[in-house]
Amino acid sequence: MMIAGFPWWVLATVAIIIFCGYMAFRAIREEKRIESHFIEQEGEKYMRRIEKEREAKEEDKKEHSVASGS
Repeated sequence: MMIAGFPWWVLATVAIIIFCGYMAFRAIREEKRIESHFIEQEGEKYMRRIEKEREAKEEDKKEHSVASGS
């Protein structure tokens, strides 16, 4: 059986290659989205930790100045 001068299996192979390319593109795009979300979460954790350390440092500084009588 010939379709547009090509055997059917050639057209089927081309269609499968295009489909596989599309699925790979979708998978890569989804992986980047998930990775971006993970990086954002880790960044938020890091910023909270820095803020807690900053607050602890300020509290320690206040306690030190009160204890020394300044």
